[in-house]
Amino acid sequence: MGQRSWFRRAAAGAALLGALLLTACSGGRAHPDGSGDALTSVSAAVLTVTPGDGTDQVPAQGGVGVTVRAGRITGVQLKDDHGTEIPGAITADGSAWAPAAKLLPETHYSLDAVAVDAHGLQAARHAEFTTFVPTHTFIAFYTPDGGSTVGVGMEVSLRFSRDIADRAAVGRAVSVTADPAVPVVGHWFGARRLDFRPERFWRPGTRVTLSLRLKGVEGAPGVYGTQRKQVVFTIGRSQISTADATDDTLTVRRDGRVLRVLPISAGGPGHATYGGTMVITEMFQVTRMDSHTVGLGSEYDIPAVPHAMRLTDSGTFVHGVYWRPASVFGSANTSHGCVGLHDTKGGDSDSTPAGWFFAHSMPGDVVEVVGTDGDQVAPDNGLNGWNLPWARWTAA
Repeated sequence: MGQRSWFRRAAAGAALLGALLLTACSGGRAHPDGSGDALTSVSAAVLTVTPGDGTDQVPAQGGVGVTVRAGRITGVQLKDDHGTEIPGAITADGSAWAPAAKLLPETHYSLDAVAVDAHGLQAARHAEFTTFVPTHTFIAFYTPDGGSTVGVGMEVSLRFSRDIADRAAVGRAVSVTADPAVPVVGHWFGARRLDFRPERFWRPGTRVTLSLRLKGVEGAPGVYGTQRKQVVFTIGRSQISTADATDDTLTVRRDGRVLRVLPISAGGPGHATYGGTMVITEMFQVTRMDSHTVGLGSEYDIPAVPHAMRLTDSGTFVHGVYWRPASVFGSANTSHGCVGLHDTKGGDSDSTPAGWFFAHSMPGDVVEVVGTDGDQVAPDNGLNGWNLPWARWTAA
């Protein structure tokens, strides 16, 4: 903490303590012979504050309290270094006080307690302490990046570094808001993933803010969050393309208007392309595709697939294909589940169908696959929660 802020807190604590002691002195009583001096009277109440002044590594729960002997507690004030007061409760007989909420880790607190004895004389105690530094922590890796412009299908996705047991606590510490305003709701996929989306695709031009207030949140027993961050991104134009595995076409619509219809080759026999609504999550000018990584053995290993746009975590892409003749596209489904577009080797041309689609796409754009014999894509396979009905999305 800064030296100046420390002195301010010390001065404030001293002032409060001085005021309390002055009040105690002014309540003095005379001796039976009338010779007593009120300023020399001392309260019989003896306050004990736990932890002692200057203690560090105080636990979040069970390590803070106030007790009194020969008196009753009349008030306790516990504040963190931002001035936020932590609620607490005095026992019915006034003999003890304890905080009603867990304390945050790595936080400086000040505690002031006042008690009175049987004659109304006050006693006061002041202590400052610091809570523990957690041994086990977690963070959230988030998508999309702050400052980015994305398509109308982009979900906000958090992937946690550890399993989250207290999803309610973590959920309260995370929010996603939109301007213009629209309800945005989170949905858990297992213990490590929390995604957010509105009921329908985002409105173009929307400004979306992700607020992470995870610092000090206990996500699992003894495991605390460390992030306090705000991420802002913008929704760009609306591009929703339809890949028809029956007609072998990809119809690209921008803001409701057809830009272009491109011939495709979708998943062939035994490898039908997933159906449903999918979102582009990553874009690569060239990338390696190895069938071992998707459980297909030694079927293929292509070191430089051009104009590749990821649709699922399991390996479904829209991508360029240079190893098949142009006549295949628009007439036959030959892929292992991807949506293929004619291309040239190297991914350096925007004039091919694959190159053109790549140049006119961005992460968050939507690709809807219809006319396929494949299963509907799972909502947690990529950023494809749009396939989960809103009633089910909001129920969890």
